[in-house]
Amino acid sequence: MSDAPPVPLHCFAHAGAGTSAFHGWSAGLGEGVPPVPHLLPGRERRRREPRVTGREALLSDLLDHFRTPAGPYVLYGHSLGALVAYTLARALHEAGLPAPALLAVGACPPPDAASALSDACGASAERLRDMLDAVGAGPGDTVPGDLWRRMVLPVLRDDLTLANALRHAARRPVTGGPFQVPVLAVAGADDPLAPPAVVADWHRWTAGPVITRTLPGDHFFVREHSLPRLLGRACRVVRRLAAHPAPTTTGGPT
Repeated sequence: MSDAPPVPLHCFAHAGAGTSAFHGWSAGLGEGVPPVPHLLPGRERRRREPRVTGREALLSDLLDHFRTPAGPYVLYGHSLGALVAYTLARALHEAGLPAPALLAVGACPPPDAASALSDACGASAERLRDMLDAVGAGPGDTVPGDLWRRMVLPVLRDDLTLANALRHAARRPVTGGPFQVPVLAVAGADDPLAPPAVVADWHRWTAGPVITRTLPGDHFFVREHSLPRLLGRACRVVRRLAAHPAPTTTGGPT
């Protein structure tokens, strides 16, 4: 067992979801990688708080948690969560604060690509229901005033509005020098919303190294065991590199 400190994995869920999306991840992540799910306002224990729908409100809620990290850490975001994680990593970089050792994004087109769900943030309840049904996440038949329309749809719509806002904000020029955080971009082999070829285009969003991986499953491969295993391995690579950094070389005659 390594004596190196743990490398926490900070997790951000897809639209409409909370920390329960990462329930049971500890075993899959393995030794030295504690999961740290982050709950956005307006759901679960924070359900009475106003939901965030824009970049500044999001960063106001998150940024203080990352100003003084104890050591290297990794971010993972799934779908909407990928945009949240990217926005956070870039804001830390632009503020001159410690950025993550790795940014992992899953099931999400890069900010300059079309995104069917976030593009439909203002669509009718029927249209959103049909889109969710098509990817296996819909409620089926609904009627005005039912539980889905009263409790689930408002959270989902605000989350899609947030995703749309973050995509547009991401297209602004980066300040503070090139964004060089390494990226791990993960796609589901059968994901109709973010197919592997589209997810691979995240390479344009960092000047650092990019690795792409395709896992079995559809848009919700976050529910499969293969994802935490992959992320656990990636975090342990970060852990080893932090414990045994590559030697630096100096220029000059030899």
